[in-house]
Amino acid sequence: MDHGNVVLRFDQVCFHYDQNKPILNEASFSVRENSKITIMGQNGAGKSTIFKLILGATGAKEDITSDMTLKPISGKVHILNGASVGIGLQVMPKRFFEHTVLEYFETAFSEKTYNIEKLIKDVLEVVQFSTPLDKKIKDFSGGQLARLLLAYAIIQKPDILLLDEPTNNLDTEGINHLTGFLMNYEKTVIVISHDAGFLNCFTDGVLNLDVYTKKVEQYVGDYFDVIEQIAGQIEREQRKNAQLEKNIQDRKDKVNFFAHKGGKMRRLASKLRDEVAEDEENMVDVKRDDKTIKNFIIPAQTWSDVVVRISSVGVISDNKKIPKKVEMKLFNRSKLRITGPNGIGKSTLLRELAAGESKGTSITEGVKVGYYQQDFAGLDFDKTVYDSLMEVAEDPSNEKIYATGAHFLLTSELMKNKVESLSEGQKGLLCYARFVLQKPGLLILDEPTNHINFRHLPIIAKAIDEYEGAVILVSHMPEFIEQVTLNELLDLQELK
Repeated sequence: MDHGNVVLRFDQVCFHYDQNKPILNEASFSVRENSKITIMGQNGAGKSTIFKLILGATGAKEDITSDMTLKPISGKVHILNGASVGIGLQVMPKRFFEHTVLEYFETAFSEKTYNIEKLIKDVLEVVQFSTPLDKKIKDFSGGQLARLLLAYAIIQKPDILLLDEPTNNLDTEGINHLTGFLMNYEKTVIVISHDAGFLNCFTDGVLNLDVYTKKVEQYVGDYFDVIEQIAGQIEREQRKNAQLEKNIQDRKDKVNFFAHKGGKMRRLASKLRDEVAEDEENMVDVKRDDKTIKNFIIPAQTWSDVVVRISSVGVISDNKKIPKKVEMKLFNRSKLRITGPNGIGKSTLLRELAAGESKGTSITEGVKVGYYQQDFAGLDFDKTVYDSLMEVAEDPSNEKIYATGAHFLLTSELMKNKVESLSEGQKGLLCYARFVLQKPGLLILDEPTNHINFRHLPIIAKAIDEYEGAVILVSHMPEFIEQVTLNELLDLQELK
């Protein structure tokens, strides 16, 4: 598809929440009509901030976008006259939980829309979802919410479609359908995602946020091609600097030798000094790649008995939960994967198990549980990051807390901030830092790859694989699952 006019342009945009901690510094880039763009960068680099700046440039009403709009500190965000913007958030805002489906979609429009029910029906067909319009948002599963968030973004057929982690909680069928839809969407799409395989299918350009320079680098090509371009750029810069360093040292050695000689030798030393200065000026700042967390171990609680007993589970069919008999016991080193399509009750089962509210499953008294919830509802957003770690630490000490946070890229500055201020990816890393300090006997992991930078995933998979307690896992990411040795399977679809 041919790309048309520039539909979006950032011109020397600077932004910060704290003037001592810039997020964007003179960021400039442009996006053309009909292009498919990925925004990549380290967790907390400012990807979602770019989306908020785009929304802030549309003049959107605050009751529609709520706290999703920002204005640059300096510079300008330009949007082609008349271009509309729609956003699919990565997490359903809690203010919509009590809304019905109909009420939720009505908020997508600034004026009353008389054919709203038909529009909703049509857009839900696009995302392969069917639901009563009077059902409340709070009653949907994570995968169903992901479909609703996408439908909300596209119901107005925006000229610029912004999608923030759209594959989170989607099953394989949902991801494949989304990929096909985006490839055929005849307008501009800008996506934030850590799902490399998904991105590579439709991306024709990448905006890379450099967390060190606070600038945006623009690349042309599919996702994997851009990853290679960045790696090649780093290698070339390192090679250039290595050669310059060799030349500099060689000339300095000669300067030291000739400087104490007379006549022509002294003039030669002066010339060599000038060449050293020139080479030092030509040294380049090597582009630094995203930081990746280092290998870590999740210590397991000492336990020799049964960890979890499962005698029945609830399977959701036609919006009703039907109990199904299951006989299963989990011990140390048991790794259970629960599978089934979106909406069948996987997250409900995990939530009820963790809360001790499931009649058919029970955790043995005394077992400590580490729970990764896909929406991070288990974290107290009003606590500081430091206090969030301290509250679960088995052997709390100031040094241990800070060292563990740093291991998961939670700097001493971030430790002082409230959990609510973290990016979604940083909240995910906080969960793993908590596990390390908590030393649980059971890990309940509901989409544990959600929001996490793909560079971290092999390291996290290794830690889960080597964990010696019991694990109950729900994940729709095959490449992650393949790295964990699973020895138990519960397919809710087969029980239906």
